[in-house]
Amino acid sequence: MFDYDTAFSRNIGWVTHDEQAQLRQKRVAIAGCGGVGSLHALTLARLGIGKVNLSDFDEYDVHNFNRQAGAFLSTVGENKMQVMHNMLKDINPEMDIRDFGDGVNEHNVDDFLQDVDLYIDSLDFFALAARKLVFQKCYEKNIPVVTAAPLGMGCALLCFMPGKMTFEEYFRFEDKADEESQLIQFLIGLSPAMLQRNYLMDDSAVSFKERRGPSTGMAVNLCAGMAETYALKILLKRGEVLTAPYGLHFDAYRNKLTRTWCPKGNRGPLQRLKFKIAAKIVADN
Repeated sequence: MFDYDTAFSRNIGWVTHDEQAQLRQKRVAIAGCGGVGSLHALTLARLGIGKVNLSDFDEYDVHNFNRQAGAFLSTVGENKMQVMHNMLKDINPEMDIRDFGDGVNEHNVDDFLQDVDLYIDSLDFFALAARKLVFQKCYEKNIPVVTAAPLGMGCALLCFMPGKMTFEEYFRFEDKADEESQLIQFLIGLSPAMLQRNYLMDDSAVSFKERRGPSTGMAVNLCAGMAETYALKILLKRGEVLTAPYGLHFDAYRNKLTRTWCPKGNRGPLQRLKFKIAAKIVADN
């Protein structure tokens, strides 16, 4: 019953027939199949991307139900990557999927990024070591990177392109000695506008020490929409792409879209001030 051209024919108009054929040949890597990762994978599949690399070693639990596309009573205890693999094949049985069930690490990162045209970051916020590893490898291999952070009821988007400001030049992790400080660096770099901060209703839901924080289904859906729009533009070499130190933060709750700019990354004076404020909030919690 499956026919690629028919399955993705409703994309035509926003993309040409030739562009759709190009998307069919592109390979995108997604590290993490949880909240944002699951929505990235499904949106890419419905865009007609023909090849993906997936990674995740985690299993579904009931607390995933509020935001993760593969989380159902029927999938509790099942591997997230395998569930998403099956869902992608149910959309496009011809999709070429490479699975990395141990997650991404120093032993398999080169295989994970082999032949990849674009990497979409979907790792857990607190998976800092893995994120730094993958971003550095993408820089070495000239692979574009899109990261979309689900914050409150919005999305903060950053893009790192070959020849532009790097992940490390933007976040400046080396300026901080301990992991907690580096995570704060990551947070203020992802969200320099901090549009979500004033409607966090319960501060106790956020704990850097316990490695937990709240997330919403609305936010992960917005992340997929924004990130895969950038994926389309990058893969088809079409349309303006904002790259770091510029970013976008759209917050549906606040009715705001902000174009962010951190010309010195987290070494800029405003970002250093935000670090002090965020560090105090973390310490108080």
